[in-house]
This record gives sequence, structure tokens and C-alpha cells, in this order.
Amino acid sequence: MDTRNEEIHVEKTDARAGATPNVVRYVLLISLVLVVVALSAIWIVGAVNAPDETGGPADTREAVQRGEVDPQAQPGVQTPEPAPTPN
Repeated sequence: MDTRNEEIHVEKTDARAGATPNVVRYVLLISLVLVVVALSAIWIVGAVNAPDETGGPADTREAVQRGEVDPQAQPGVQTPEPAPTPN
């Protein structure tokens, strides 16, 4: 500790009252790795257990043709307008 011009100057370690071992960066690194591994495992398990057929436009089109659903309620699968008949 120095006294210069009535100012007190203290070393960093004395002001902190201890040492800084830089543990925080290791905690952050380990937690980041654990989060990436956990989220990847959740994604992979979900992808493996997902059904092969997940529906899609073909299933919706078939349901509309069978009359099970209202075609206007299905986005992208509306019934076509009837062709005008020539006079």
C-alpha cells in the first residue's frame, strides 16, 4: 500500500482480499458443453422415435376427398372452382 499525494494506492490482490483462480470460465465452458449435449440428445431421441409418415398434403387431400374434413378449413387444399361450361 502506497500513499501518494494523500491518495492510497492498493495492489489488486490486496484490494480483493484474495486471488482470482479463473474458475468461472471453466464453469461456463462445462455448462455450455452439457447443455449442447443434453439438447442434442433430446433432438436425436425425438427424431429416432418419430413416426415415418407424418401426414402432409397427401393425407389432407385424401381426407377432403373422403369428406372427413371441410376443404375450406384446410390451408392450401381448397376445392377447385368448377370449370365454366361453354354456351
